[in-house]
Amino acid sequence: MTADANPHVFDATADNFQDDVLQRSLQVPVLVDFWAEWCGPCKTLGPVLEKLAAEYNGAFLLAKVDVDKEQQLAAAFQVRSIPTVYLVKDGQLADGFPGVIPEGTLREFLKTHGIEPAAAADEPDAAGDAAPIDPHAEVVRLRHAVSEKPDDGALKLDLALALLRTGATAEAEQLLDALPANLATDDRTERARAHLRLLAAAKDAPPADVLEAAIGADAGDLRARHLLAVQRLLAGREDEGLEHLIEMLRRDRAYEDGLARRTLIDAFRVVQDDDLVGRYRRKMSSLLF
Repeated sequence: MTADANPHVFDATADNFQDDVLQRSLQVPVLVDFWAEWCGPCKTLGPVLEKLAAEYNGAFLLAKVDVDKEQQLAAAFQVRSIPTVYLVKDGQLADGFPGVIPEGTLREFLKTHGIEPAAAADEPDAAGDAAPIDPHAEVVRLRHAVSEKPDDGALKLDLALALLRTGATAEAEQLLDALPANLATDDRTERARAHLRLLAAAKDAPPADVLEAAIGADAGDLRARHLLAVQRLLAGREDEGLEHLIEMLRRDRAYEDGLARRTLIDAFRVVQDDDLVGRYRRKMSSLLF
């Protein structure tokens, strides 16, 4: 089995699991398929999973874990038989199942977790705009370009941004750190660093429902409110994330050396909705000045 032909399927290892599975699951659900080359049932389930990953067009990602090569990962997930599939969402283990199940049952499993097929990437939208560039394909293209022009800082910045969109945060950060001075303060670099800070803040955070419960029990729990705000921002629920940060600022603008203000500034760099950013900039200013 190979993941090379499908941009939504990749091989997961102990080395890349944190970035490529846990961090990426903050933005898109990831199915983790534990399999082995010698496993007959795996050869039945695997192609179905890969078919759905292609059909759903990025609504979820499929991480393939070869248990013979990645025994540490298999042990960490307490995999006792293969195939075994787990669903990771928001950086947490959400569900899973052992063995082979029919395609229809797989679709129901995905639907239960709010995963529906996305529009095909090669279909233009109603306005006739060009299809968005697949970030995984862009990484491949830019790696080749950088190998041909290793001193081109602009190409390395482009590669860092593409890597960040695929969830490869460690490599993206290394490239950003090595940029020449004239690109280190580029707007795109600042935006990428802001995104990395949000991802770092969300790392190892409790699930959203735990954070919501904590805030429900104590509306002044600013640590829980900050973590939930960052999770909401990374999940695309930007207005909710910004509102939590404004509430933090309202309650205690000095909390942890101005954490709410600093996170709002990062959020303003990352959020692409200019109207939303403008509205919340005004709210922040009214509280600070």
